[in-house]
Amino acid sequence: MKTVENGSSVRLHYKGTFPDGEVFDDSRMRGQMMEILVGKGQLIKGFESALIGMSEGETKTVNLTSDQAYGPPRPEMIVTAPRTAFPEDFKFEVGLRVQGKNQTGQPVLAKIVSFDAEGVTLDHNHPLAGKDINFEIEMVEIGDETKAANKASTLNEHTVKELRVFAKERGLSGYSRMNKSELIQALS
Repeated sequence: MKTVENGSSVRLHYKGTFPDGEVFDDSRMRGQMMEILVGKGQLIKGFESALIGMSEGETKTVNLTSDQAYGPPRPEMIVTAPRTAFPEDFKFEVGLRVQGKNQTGQPVLAKIVSFDAEGVTLDHNHPLAGKDINFEIEMVEIGDETKAANKASTLNEHTVKELRVFAKERGLSGYSRMNKSELIQALS
C-alpha cells in the first residue's frame, strides 16, 4: 500500500475548524482539492507532518496548537502607517483587511487595528496567528515527484499574476509575497 512520504505529490481535501467547531476553511466548499508536494515546507508544519504515513482514502483529524500552526502573534508585525499612504477617499474601518505594497514593491496583507486623523495601525500577522486549529484531512491521491515536476513546468508558462490567482483559489497562505519560483513550488 502506497503511503505519503517526503517527496510525495498528493491531492487531498481538508476542513479547518476552530476548537469550538466553527469552520474557517473547507476545500470541498470551494470545490477544489489541495495539491501539494510533501516535504517542501509549503504547508504549516503540523499539517504537513500529519500527512506523512497516510494512505489513499484515509481520513485523519489533527488538532494543532498555535505553535504547531501559524505561531503566536508577533508584536513587530503591528505597525503604524501614515493615513496618506491610503487613497484620499478610502473608508477606514477597524477589522477591514487591506492590501498594500512594502518597500520593495511586494504586495502585503494587513488588518486595520485602529486609525486616527494621522495614522493607521495595521496588523500584518496571519489571521490565524495565536489560534489553536483543527483539520479533518482526506487523502485522495498519492503520486510521485515526477508528476509534480511536470506540473511545475506547465505552471512556468503562467504569469505571476495568474499564479497568485491559482494560489488564492487554493487557499495558500503568503501567496501575495511570493515570487514566480516560490509560487510554482507552492502550487506543484
